[in-house]
Amino acid sequence: MPNLQPQLDLERCPHCNIANPMFTQHTHFQTNSANSNFQRIWAIYICRSCGGVVSACALQQNQPIIKLFPSYDEPDENIPERAREYLRQAINSIHAPSGAVMLAASSVDAMLKEKELTSGSLYSRINTASEQHLITAEMADWAHEVRLDANDERHADQSSTLPTEEDAKRVIEFTKALAQFLFVLPSKVQRGIRNARGENTDETGS
Repeated sequence: MPNLQPQLDLERCPHCNIANPMFTQHTHFQTNSANSNFQRIWAIYICRSCGGVVSACALQQNQPIIKLFPSYDEPDENIPERAREYLRQAINSIHAPSGAVMLAASSVDAMLKEKELTSGSLYSRINTASEQHLITAEMADWAHEVRLDANDERHADQSSTLPTEEDAKRVIEFTKALAQFLFVLPSKVQRGIRNARGENTDETGS
């Protein structure tokens, strides 16, 4: 984490995803716990590109930030590498909805292939994942409600509308939920079991 300073150094804005955003400090103040044994310095920053607001706190000015709200949306390390990279690129491309939708669909495709679902269309493999109880029926229904197939539809139907930024956000939200269900939560469960048994776990929790 960067230090609490007049300029906030982030890789991307958590609101507009612009790279190397300029965040300027609008104000800062101190808070204390009820017994005054714990104090923090809070700062409010504004993105010069989109006007989005980020709050951050540290124990003192010019010390490392310990909390940041909202934090940048980084895919979990338990997601397989190819799927994780596609998802990261989709999140970073939200301002270009068509590209973001295609990247998110590629992430879903990579996740399903990790589960050995390789034949058929994206939607048919999602249905198969539901039939095999890898995901819930509700998640399969959700997949049909978002525009995962937007690119394929445009090739088949020239009158089909281009995805909007809201479409891209919905597809990315589904993709993140699928990753949580297929990889992140199972990893946490296994890590919890190992911890309960007193077994050692590695740093990634895999």
